[in-house]
Amino acid sequence: MRGRHLVARSSTGFVSALTAGALAVVGFLAYQASANAPADLGKAKPRTPSASSSQSPKAKDPKALPVKSGKGERVVYALGSDRVWLVDGHNKTLESYRVTPGTVDPEPGTYTVTSRTGSVVGTDGKPIEHVVRFASVNGVAIGFSAAVDGSTPEPDPTKQTGGIRTSRAQGDRMWEFATISRQVVVVR
Repeated sequence: MRGRHLVARSSTGFVSALTAGALAVVGFLAYQASANAPADLGKAKPRTPSASSSQSPKAKDPKALPVKSGKGERVVYALGSDRVWLVDGHNKTLESYRVTPGTVDPEPGTYTVTSRTGSVVGTDGKPIEHVVRFASVNGVAIGFSAAVDGSTPEPDPTKQTGGIRTSRAQGDRMWEFATISRQVVVVR
């Protein structure tokens, strides 16, 4: 009986020694791996365009004219970036600037300027000028305008407004460019 216990004790000690040795090797290998790992491992790397990339560096520019935004002289309005481009007949951007949209957006698509008003009171009660309308959504007129006081506040979310506000200077340029029947392309 005594011999069986000795074998059991000696094999238990042997397994314990093997386990301890294996843990020491794994620990050493983990140390070596961490000592040789790059300092920025696990950190987000800035994306840079590669030679194989199908997009040009200009496509990353938030001011770059959106792809598939029409042809010819037109106004392009991007809903996602709240940006407008005035584009000439050679697909060259004449002007690009951010706008403050109303609470009602038009669907993406191609529209034309249907009416213009020199000055009026907006749906928010502010005097506005250079109103260029191009769409209507459930009875809400959608168009570009500038507040006479030059402000571009966020619209009241409890009201349905279709005014896309610009500064007065931008409103002047829109007024000169977006005449009746001018194409307006709305993109996401």
